[in-house]
Amino acid sequence: MTHTMHTTVGWHVELEFAEDDQHTKAAAMVRLPDGTEVRGHGRATRHHTDANQPRVGEEVAGARALNELAMQLLTKAHDEIDEASGRTSHPIHA
Repeated sequence: MTHTMHTTVGWHVELEFAEDDQHTKAAAMVRLPDGTEVRGHGRATRHHTDANQPRVGEEVAGARALNELAMQLLTKAHDEIDEASGRTSHPIHA
């Protein structure tokens, strides 16, 4: 049995947060091997009756930023498939 060697590629995703007592904003960015940067943003707002838990706001805002980033990557891949094949492919869903 033969094994084919595969190239391993790594992506590093950066997340940055800006917070105050009520709001958390997150910005996510990944730089692809071709140099393209894809960015996503997310927000979280603390309800006034909830305890001040910055970590929870970061998790919510971060997840929303990563979700936006993921959707942009899916759209980019979909567009590249269409361009390479010369036809319209089926939509890619998360």
